[in-house]
Amino acid sequence: MTRTAAPDVPVLDPLPLLKGLAGLRKLTGMYPPGHPAILQKLNELNDSIQRHLCQAATLRIDIVHGDAHLDGLSFKHDSEANTRIIQELSELGIDSVHMREGVTRDELLALSEVLWQLREAPAGQPLEAQLERRNIRHISLGKLLPLDTRWRSEQWADAPGDIYDSAYAESLDLMQRTFEEVTAGKQVELAMVQQIVQLLVRKVTRSSAALAQILAVKMYENLTYCHSVNVATLSLLIAEQIGFDEETTGAIAEAALLHDIGKTRIPLDVIRKPGALDKRERRMMETHTTLGAEVLLDVEGLRPLTPTVALEHHRAIKGSGYPDLGEGVVPHFLSQLVSVADIYEAMTGARTYQDPAFPEQACLVLARLAGSKLNPAMVKAFVNAITFFPLGSVVRTDRDEMGVVTQINTREPLHPVIALVTADYGRVPGLVDTSARDGTGAYQRHIVEALRPPEGLKLGAFVTAA
Repeated sequence: MTRTAAPDVPVLDPLPLLKGLAGLRKLTGMYPPGHPAILQKLNELNDSIQRHLCQAATLRIDIVHGDAHLDGLSFKHDSEANTRIIQELSELGIDSVHMREGVTRDELLALSEVLWQLREAPAGQPLEAQLERRNIRHISLGKLLPLDTRWRSEQWADAPGDIYDSAYAESLDLMQRTFEEVTAGKQVELAMVQQIVQLLVRKVTRSSAALAQILAVKMYENLTYCHSVNVATLSLLIAEQIGFDEETTGAIAEAALLHDIGKTRIPLDVIRKPGALDKRERRMMETHTTLGAEVLLDVEGLRPLTPTVALEHHRAIKGSGYPDLGEGVVPHFLSQLVSVADIYEAMTGARTYQDPAFPEQACLVLARLAGSKLNPAMVKAFVNAITFFPLGSVVRTDRDEMGVVTQINTREPLHPVIALVTADYGRVPGLVDTSARDGTGAYQRHIVEALRPPEGLKLGAFVTAA
């Protein structure tokens, strides 16, 4: 059995629950009501369900492509008996059993009777009506669409909606074409990469509108080409903060832009899987570093360290990580720099299996990784460059005002300049400096929390007019 759960999160296997439900259904059909065999199986099933509901308010069992999922986590079972149990449930027209806190033994017993009657008399009322008629209030049954491969995932958009900066939009378009061509088996086009690098160095990193979309919470699921442009831009912010020369800055932009090119060689269903990867899939995903280096070594004219960064960007400063390059092998400083930008960008973008992290949360994670996985100097430079509330962040003040960060304050990073938001998500004229103090020296405002951008708020109206 393969389980796609994090090792430190206790989860139940859904199969015993399905076995218990299938067994109770058969006993209900075999014996008269109240038979000891029915009561024993009912008590066992109820105990298992109640233990789960003590930890979570709902219990969701779904059958997707023949595999049982419990609360979104996949379990693969290879035995013939296990396969038969799953098949029996699907043959009843049921792929989904959801139970909520408050479910009772009586409801479980009534459910088993409904399931038995489905086989004996398949035609009749809809499932919902049958459950309601038997006073089953805390259980729902359903059929999943076979093509719904993101059955339990948030339907995030696949890319930014409105793009507020033309240079950023052009960079994304060119990078998308680059990835599509490499995926189709063509070589990386050097001239196109150089064009994107120039756009990022000369325009995108100097645009408040572009940086606002890259730095703040991104309510879309980054495709690899978009992630690559964003990581390159963030890497340039670190380079600028440290003070690298023009040649090194160009090398950083190119390497960061192509650090994930190896993902063009990974099957798309693994790249876009709505959930954690199993061991086989993770091993496959980890090969993108060596595959990327191999792709880039064949491109004449790239800077020498670009393949190195593709190879090393998932290696820690103490020599761990992947790929295994030998004990104590420390990644190049360009790889260390790109790693910081890569982790931040991945965390602040949405995923099918998790919400995006707020910038301050991502910065705290970087701080925890500094010294073990990440270079502390690179982390410090990055956090200093963006602060905890970067451009484009939606925040709430202690006056219960919603605002959008339009300028950061390097001297007082917790007190940026914001534009206030009206009740209908319009912009209040003027700007508010949250570092302003009253006559006693106390701050007039504090930022108390970051907010997810509410639907209907057009960020472009705030960052492009700043």
